[in-house]
Amino acid sequence: MRSATPLRADPAHASVPQELELDDIQGGVLNQLPTPYVGTFCLLRIENRIAGRQCLKQLIPALRTAENDASADADAWVSVAFTFEGLRALGLPESSLDTFSPEFRQGMARRASFLQDVGESAPQHWEPPFGSADVHIAVTAMAPSQDRLNVLLQRAAAAYAAIPGIALIYRLDCKSSGGQEAFGFRDNISQPAIEGTRIPGSNPKEKPLKAGEFILGYPDETQSVAPMPAPEVLGKNGSYLVMRKLQQRVAAFRQYLHTTASNHDEEELLAAKIMGRWRSGAPLVLAPDRDDPTLGADPKRNNDFGYGAENDTRGFKCPFGSHVRRMNPRDGEIFGNPRRHRLVRREASYGPPFPEGALEDDGIERGMIFACICASIKGQFEFIQEEWMNSGIFIGQNDERDPLCGANDGSGAFTIPERPLRRRLRGLPRFVVTRGGEYFFVPGLRATRWISELNT
Repeated sequence: MRSATPLRADPAHASVPQELELDDIQGGVLNQLPTPYVGTFCLLRIENRIAGRQCLKQLIPALRTAENDASADADAWVSVAFTFEGLRALGLPESSLDTFSPEFRQGMARRASFLQDVGESAPQHWEPPFGSADVHIAVTAMAPSQDRLNVLLQRAAAAYAAIPGIALIYRLDCKSSGGQEAFGFRDNISQPAIEGTRIPGSNPKEKPLKAGEFILGYPDETQSVAPMPAPEVLGKNGSYLVMRKLQQRVAAFRQYLHTTASNHDEEELLAAKIMGRWRSGAPLVLAPDRDDPTLGADPKRNNDFGYGAENDTRGFKCPFGSHVRRMNPRDGEIFGNPRRHRLVRREASYGPPFPEGALEDDGIERGMIFACICASIKGQFEFIQEEWMNSGIFIGQNDERDPLCGANDGSGAFTIPERPLRRRLRGLPRFVVTRGGEYFFVPGLRATRWISELNT
C-alpha cells in the first residue's frame, strides 16, 4: 500500500497565500448556507460502474463552483461527494484507492469507538442505509426557497433517475426554522475565514486560516501540504466531508432544565451555560448575566470575542466545558493549537419544531444533518469528537463530556465556575443520538470529470 508523505511548502513563499483554483472547487465546500435555506440530501447506490460514470457526466453541468459568482442564483447549488465504497464501485484503480486516508477507507461505522458512537448511537442502531456498503454517492442541493430548490433537484434527478444501474436509496429534506436549531438556539453563527477565498470569517479577532486546512493541495497552518489522493488530478482541490444525522432529544433537554432550575429565568441561564450562548446567539462572554437578542442577531458583533487575556480566563462568564467553548476554544489557554482543529460546518435542521412550552416527547424525530469540511478527518473532526467533545482532560475536568452533545449516559457531569463555590450539575443524559453517518470525498470539478471518464 502506498504511504502518503506530507510535503513541505517552499519556505521562500511561506508567507504568500497560494491562489486557490476557485473555479475547480465545488461551491458547497466554501459557500455558506443561504438564509433562510431549504435543502435535500440524497444517497445513491451504484449498481453498474458504467452507469455510475454516465450519471456523473450528466450531473457535472448542475454543479456550481466556489468561484465568486454575482449571478442571481449564486446562493443555490448542487454538490456531489463519494464514499470510499462509491469510488470503488465507480472503478477507481487500487493504486488510487490506496492513497486515500485510512479513516476514509475504513468509513465512519468502523470508527465508532473513536467517535463515542456507542449504546443507542452505535452503528447497529443506525437508520438504514447509513453504515452499509450500499452508500456510494451523496448529492446535496441547497437554496433559499423551495421553488429554486425544486429546479436544482430536477437538474440533479435528471442525472440519475432515468439511468438503469443507479438507485436512489435515501432522501432527507431539511430547512431552517427561523435560524434556530431544534433546541432553540440560533445556528450557523461561527465560521472560519479561509485564506484566498474572499469569504470573511465570523470572528474579526481571528486571522484567516490557511486553505490547506480544508482544501487538499495547499499549505496548511504548519506550512505543510497534507497527503492527498493520487493522481494529482484526483486529489487537488478536493476535501473530505463528514456527514452525520443527529437526533436531538428536545423534550429530554427541556425536562432536565425544568427539574434542575427553580424558575424559567434560571432555566434559560442554565441552557446558556450549557451551550455557551443564549438562545438568541448572544455569547456569554459579552452578555454574561442576561440575554441580548440585538447582540445575538448582529453578525458583526456576536462573534467578536475571545476567551483569553482579560475576557474570561477563569470561565466565570462562559464555562470551560460549555458546548461552543469546547468546539472552538478560540484564544483560550489549552494544550495544542486550536487553529489546527477547525472545521467548516454546514448544519441543516430536519423535522418540525418542538411545540413551544411542551415537556413531553411527541414521538416525532427532529434534529440536524451535521456536515463539515476538512483536509484531515482524523486530525480535525475525529480529534474534536474524541478529545474536545467526549473528554475533559484539556480543560482539567477529566470525567466530563460536552453537556449538550457528548456521549453522556445519565451519569454525566458539568461544572459551572461560580463565586464563591463552583456549581456542578450531575445526572446528564444523552441529548443527541447519532442516527447514522458517512465519510465522503468531495472532488474538484476536474477530478469529477476524470472519474466520469475512467475506462477501467
